[in-house]
Amino acid sequence: MRSGLTLLALVLVLVGAAVWGWRALTAPLPVSEEAPICDDTEVAAGETVTRDQVVVSVFNGSARTGLAGSTLDLLVERDFVAGETGNAPEQTEKTVVVAKDPDNPAVRLVRRQFRGAKVVSGESLGVGVSVVVGEDFDSLRGKQVKTVKAFDDTAFCRATGSED
Repeated sequence: MRSGLTLLALVLVLVGAAVWGWRALTAPLPVSEEAPICDDTEVAAGETVTRDQVVVSVFNGSARTGLAGSTLDLLVERDFVAGETGNAPEQTEKTVVVAKDPDNPAVRLVRRQFRGAKVVSGESLGVGVSVVVGEDFDSLRGKQVKTVKAFDDTAFCRATGSED
């Protein structure tokens, strides 16, 4: 009788372990959430914004293949943080920075990397500061502007991990 109870207890433990193992094996894998590339951050008037704090997305507004990617590579070489690349909704002759606020320090810092680029009002096309490179683009400005100061209290999408 004792050996029968022992055997029954062992069978129950085995069945319980099998059920637990099967549930663990067939359970969905945990979904990892990607950390955001940037977070909206307040900056006070007079505060300095540096290139490694600014995320830039570049979009090709020309007929040249790969222009957005190669331009973003040039900006990354200057310590900007890579955002997105792709084709612009429409082609353009001139290179432009698309932003709601032309005086935003991140926008000004990116614009100053390009010869003759203007800021046009509009919704950002990608994460961070959006640039549409046009047919006129051949290289970044030779003078590398490294920092700008905020004119007013404002906010920009600061690169994650660039905190002081």
